[in-house]
Amino acid sequence: MELFDLTGKVAIITGSSRGIGRAIAERLAEHGARVVISSRKAGPCEEVAEAINAQRGEGRAIAIPANIGSKEDLQRLVDHTRAAFGRIDILVCNAASNPYAGPMSGIADEQFEKILQNNIISNHWLIQMVAPEMLERGDGAITVISSIGGMRGNALIGAYNISKAADMQLVRNLAVEWGARGVRVNCVAPGLVQTDFAKYLWENPELLKTVTDPAPLKRIGQPDEIAGAVVYLSAPASRYMTGQTLVVDGGLTIAW
Repeated sequence: MELFDLTGKVAIITGSSRGIGRAIAERLAEHGARVVISSRKAGPCEEVAEAINAQRGEGRAIAIPANIGSKEDLQRLVDHTRAAFGRIDILVCNAASNPYAGPMSGIADEQFEKILQNNIISNHWLIQMVAPEMLERGDGAITVISSIGGMRGNALIGAYNISKAADMQLVRNLAVEWGARGVRVNCVAPGLVQTDFAKYLWENPELLKTVTDPAPLKRIGQPDEIAGAVVYLSAPASRYMTGQTLVVDGGLTIAW
């Protein structure tokens, strides 16, 4: 258990009121971390925090709603976390947006800007807010949830994939900058996972079959299967890993 022991660590997880983010928060808490549940709406965040506290003990989770598109909201998220728990050891940038599906020629400027803002710039903002104390301590783990879409072209979600490719480069750059000071920065690139965010891809049986048939495991992923990868990247087990993109896609990318 020592390799995966997160006792005493404090983790912020964005987009953690449901789906992959919620699974990550639940599993980090299971391994001993105190977790901050954050998404835009307070109610769903509080429900998740209450459920974790009921299972793991009072004070293991708190809810701090924040809009990732607002720099002021993100700073408040960081400040309130420090006020409540005294430190931040783990950051998981999971929240993302994808308001458009279709060819790049059809995307409106405001849609493209929102994708770039929420999926790249907001991650940069939040990482820069938590990094100073990690660098001062010489210890910290930052994980960005990217996508296998960032590794391939796609005629339907091209702008989203551009943002996810940029996330992979963001962690490579930061890993080079901060590695010597003990702060590790990595990505997880999921394939298709059964969440509300990707519902338009998996609720159609024919489309789901098209996506899953080429993969060796021949099925859709579950949020908990991404959470396990994040536990690894947050824990001592991965202390020799930085700047990497861990692909969790049922083998789809190697089969294609």
